[in-house]
Amino acid sequence: MKHTFYKYQGTGNDFVLFDNRDGRYNGLETRVIRRLCDRRFGIGADGLMLLNKHPDYDFEMKYYNADGRESSMCGNGGRSLVKFAADLGIVQTEYRFLAVDGPHEASIELDGNVALRMQDVNEVRHDGSNFILNTGSPHFVHLTDDVMGKDMVRIGRQIRNSPEFEKEGINVNFVEQTREDDEIIVRTYERGVEDETLSCGTGVTAAALVCAHNENGFNRVDVRTRGGRLAVEFDKSGNHFSNVWLIGPAERVFEGIIDF
Repeated sequence: MKHTFYKYQGTGNDFVLFDNRDGRYNGLETRVIRRLCDRRFGIGADGLMLLNKHPDYDFEMKYYNADGRESSMCGNGGRSLVKFAADLGIVQTEYRFLAVDGPHEASIELDGNVALRMQDVNEVRHDGSNFILNTGSPHFVHLTDDVMGKDMVRIGRQIRNSPEFEKEGINVNFVEQTREDDEIIVRTYERGVEDETLSCGTGVTAAALVCAHNENGFNRVDVRTRGGRLAVEFDKSGNHFSNVWLIGPAERVFEGIIDF
């Protein structure tokens, strides 16, 4: 059977999207999702998303990792799905949609960037230069002064599969603060993809919160990833982060027809 798919990306974090407002993909099997995300035997993507109808929201986001399993929140995926919704004719000044971690707000700004409100963060565990926090997905953040020189796949895989994290998995981020302290550089190894991705929205968010430069009040952290630039804005009060927004580009790459 032939199906129309759409390919979107947010700073190099790429996704296969399906319009599922009629429910036709509710029974999509794990093996099919895994095949569609395969870069050699399928379309190729870091994950797959369904745009679902919801009676109380503009739409519902259903996200699957490249391994075919439903996953936790994906920040770049959420921003890409907002752009997809707009391209489908769901045009709003402000969007409200439901994801696995709860409700989200979003908007498409005048410059075309998509701003997505993330969940509040109330706890950051840390030990020296290592931090653990949940920004919709669990993240391990390590501060370093040579992020581009790291073997992210080898080190990320070791941490993700260590005894502490092996069962549930964790995303691993290495972060470097620039000398001017006005920008951070982030690289991420993502569970479910089991590889380094060019960008990770929840990872960028986690890294920005860890690197917050003010003790309290409004913060903005500009972020450079291998796939492009993002920004994270938030209010900080002690160890509590609220009004967290992930901001950056989300673009349609192409659409096509596939038989499965």
